[in-house]
Amino acid sequence: MRPLLILFILCCTAAVKAQKKVLQQEDKALWNRIRNNAISNSGDHVLYALEKGEKDQTIKIKTVKGNELLSYERSKGGEFTYDSKYVGFAVNAWTDSITEMKRRKVKKENLPKDTLVIYNIRNNRITKIPNVKSYKFPEKWSGIVAYMLEPVETPKDSIKSKEKDTLKTKNKVKKVSKDNGFHLVIRDLEKGVEDTLKYVHKYAMAKKGRYLTYATSGEDSITKGGVYYYDVNAANSTFLFESHEKTKYPQLAISESGKRVGFVVDADSTKSLIKKPSLYAWNQGDNAAEQIVASEENPSKMLVSSDESLRFSKSEERLFFGVRTTPIVQDTTLLEEEIVNVEVWTYDEPRLYTVQEMGVKEDQKKAYLSLYDFKSNQFVQIANPEYDLARYGNEGNSTYAVIGNSTPYQLQSQWTAQLPMDLQKVDLKTGKRTALGDKVYGGSSLSPEGKYLYGYSRKDSTWFTYNLETLKYKALTKDRQFYNELHDYPDDPYSYGSAGWTEGDKAFLIYDRYDIWSFNPDTGASEKLTNGRNEKLRYRYLKLNNEERSISNSDNWLLSTFNEETKYDGFYSYNPKRKVGKQLIEGPYAYGRPLLAQEDKKQRLLFTRESFTEFPNLWSSDLSFKSPNKISEANPQQSNYNWGTAEMVEWVSLDGKPLKGLLIKPEDFNPNKKYPMIVNFYEKSSDGLYRHRPPSYGRSTINYSFYASRGYLIFNPDVYYRDGYPGESAFNCVIPGITALIDKGFVDKDNIGAQGHSWGGYQIAYLVTKTNIFKAVESGAPVPNMISAYGGIRWWTGLSRQFQYEHTQSRIGGTPWEYPQRYIENSPIFNIDKINTPLLIMHNDADGHVPWYQGIEFFVSLRRLGKPAWFLNYNDEPHWPLKWQNRIDFNIRMAQFFDYYLKGDPKPIWMERGVPAIEKGINQGYELMEPVED
Repeated sequence: MRPLLILFILCCTAAVKAQKKVLQQEDKALWNRIRNNAISNSGDHVLYALEKGEKDQTIKIKTVKGNELLSYERSKGGEFTYDSKYVGFAVNAWTDSITEMKRRKVKKENLPKDTLVIYNIRNNRITKIPNVKSYKFPEKWSGIVAYMLEPVETPKDSIKSKEKDTLKTKNKVKKVSKDNGFHLVIRDLEKGVEDTLKYVHKYAMAKKGRYLTYATSGEDSITKGGVYYYDVNAANSTFLFESHEKTKYPQLAISESGKRVGFVVDADSTKSLIKKPSLYAWNQGDNAAEQIVASEENPSKMLVSSDESLRFSKSEERLFFGVRTTPIVQDTTLLEEEIVNVEVWTYDEPRLYTVQEMGVKEDQKKAYLSLYDFKSNQFVQIANPEYDLARYGNEGNSTYAVIGNSTPYQLQSQWTAQLPMDLQKVDLKTGKRTALGDKVYGGSSLSPEGKYLYGYSRKDSTWFTYNLETLKYKALTKDRQFYNELHDYPDDPYSYGSAGWTEGDKAFLIYDRYDIWSFNPDTGASEKLTNGRNEKLRYRYLKLNNEERSISNSDNWLLSTFNEETKYDGFYSYNPKRKVGKQLIEGPYAYGRPLLAQEDKKQRLLFTRESFTEFPNLWSSDLSFKSPNKISEANPQQSNYNWGTAEMVEWVSLDGKPLKGLLIKPEDFNPNKKYPMIVNFYEKSSDGLYRHRPPSYGRSTINYSFYASRGYLIFNPDVYYRDGYPGESAFNCVIPGITALIDKGFVDKDNIGAQGHSWGGYQIAYLVTKTNIFKAVESGAPVPNMISAYGGIRWWTGLSRQFQYEHTQSRIGGTPWEYPQRYIENSPIFNIDKINTPLLIMHNDADGHVPWYQGIEFFVSLRRLGKPAWFLNYNDEPHWPLKWQNRIDFNIRMAQFFDYYLKGDPKPIWMERGVPAIEKGINQGYELMEPVED
């Protein structure tokens, strides 16, 4: 009987598996994503939002054990108050209903406005406040919420009933508007008492003190326009500065304690194109705000900037602001037909004209950091038009700032992709400047206390420090391998980064490939704190407080671990006093960065755990990770679908290098069957073995879970490169990986496809000129011609593409005139006649990374040769389609393309006859053709 029982169980198990659904395109919209997750400061509660199909969100508020307190649909945002007693979030109408209103041409101002929802965690009560424009909770104190109200149109009937009263009084009613300001309400969360501050343009809330400041256009002769200071406890306003009708306040700030206020005043009521703002400040106890810096009437002789934010130092003894040069303005007397519109490009100007053009708005607002010292009543200019980069430390309390000038090296950065600087230090008390060095690579950071300039110089692969007091330079890692050991670019290698500085700037913590090292910033003496190299275990410091400036010398550190061999993630506790640690948790998962409750003695936190089969749901735990609680279950429907599994595969490249890659199999995989396979790769991906890939309408790549559910294998191989031969390197790594899998017996060698985008798209284009192993491929935003692409522009930034070929990802290692043969050998266009593989190409006309004429060049050449090829251009879309409808379309067409060639499914109409221009946006051609009988 026992064999029969086993057979019965196996049959039942097979039947259950057979009942699982196969993912369809429309199923992708069923998957939730977790957004905006947070844990309360008390550690007792968590919140997160579920977003389905990039539409409406549903906020969930739960206990740290996972018990649900509130679920609210149509939500936006969400945050706990500092005391963890309340949650605030906005709600609006369903996205679909708003879409229908837009379809009916409902005006924007008449669309539904947000409602602020305040949830009281203690008594489970909800308060709703309609027509809220924005809201804000205090950052480090509690008890109130401040919100601005949208203007509400008065109903027509109400206007008629009030017409007589209006005529009698002849008073013009001041409207709430962008020009006049909006009503700001300060609501006491416990009592529900509200105080309304009318016609407010902007406001700022103190981080710790129970104060705020605001600028208003004024309500009447009693409540004048100007800047006010509001005491929350007393619920009253103090008048700081009076303005006239046209006065503007482009910048407004309040110190952390709330005892100081700073603001920029633009009181010019004329139509002058050159405004001359002034900087004002007020200290608690003063009768009124005073002008502290006037435009042009200051040591810099420059204008006070209206665009640079105001920031108080931690001590509140300094106010940082910006000054600027006089703007360049157009002659307003010229007619449009009289204005010359010509671009003059010069061969030796520091910035390429296209880069300048992309930065015109920023250049028009360019400001140079300065400060006002309240103790000495002194103006200190820090940055200037020559040395325009500025850094200061110790939250503005540091003795020195460092300023940098990169202009002499900007021209060469066009092809080197590195930008050194000439550096100076500035004494923040006197303004005195001292040269630190010329052409310094990688040095623009200051230690938390501001004692050291530090950085990593790629030119000599060295971390260094520069003591700003003694002016002593120290090369910390000279001739030591703290740079990328797997570097395969024709360029100087990058570092592995740093953990930061310990308290008091005592030690600088630097990463090598596996471990954390402590360096004395003055002597260079070093100590290895972890021991991961032998086990190929990588340790990295986790910052658990966003406001943390330095790493504790006494409290335990939480580290992440990653095993390069097994690809396991984990968490590790390190005691910096005893210099010992222990592994807290590890396993076949990828863990997300924890969020720690900041005021919780139990040190509870929120984190995610994921694998290919497990969605990254939220988990809670304390810092021991001994008894984690699962908080969310975002996608329970996954269990109803045939999913997939991920495993590591290994092989040897054609040039003898051991390689790894990912193999994704259907959940119901049968090793005795033959499966179609799609090869998808981009650089190196094997470290992502335990990454979850939920169904989605991806922008540029195949969706692994979707294709696995539908009976495909997906192979993602790592690629290592040899300088000058990127195409050949891809061939040497990818093709033997494919043949190794074919030898296993479950790959249908006659139905193998490939898909890649951008750099991956280029490599796919190259491979099909060298092999016929692929039945069909999709190549997204490819570069078929490295010679023409070398001279192109990356239009999102305006940068020349030269650096990419000489030093970075394209890996040629020089110019076309230095290595013409490399450019030719690596360019598919010169071997396009060798292609025998049908291609689907996607390249959009607003691509800011790869010029879309590259895709056209590829397609029209294939068309010239009569090779089967289809070209998708999503109008006005960038490097990949972003719009929801376009992403759906791309996913449908790519799946239909592969299904036709690799699975023998019917051919879609669009592949047979295209979509004629006259039908664009009308007929998509998704319909499948009737199969032709033999």
